[in-house]
Amino acid sequence: MADCKPKIVRKTWKEFQDTHLLWWINRILHTFGWAIMLVMEDDGTITTAFPIRTGFRGFSEDGETEGYIGVTEYMAEIADELVKEVKEA
Repeated sequence: MADCKPKIVRKTWKEFQDTHLLWWINRILHTFGWAIMLVMEDDGTITTAFPIRTGFRGFSEDGETEGYIGVTEYMAEIADELVKEVKEA
């Protein structure tokens, strides 16, 4: 069996947002009235992130479509890496 020492790589909130994983996680959190909020500067720099309570439940149809496309493209991009990681774990 492999050494079971998983590789941990710190990522930025910007990358999490760009992969559409923030949208995906917020879809789930909306079920419970929660979300992850990113605070951004005018230049797009993310300065902080924190959990919030929200009255939102879901996203617009266009937001959903964009999110699913983004997550699917990200999964296609990293699929080989994910298979390799899971086999090495």
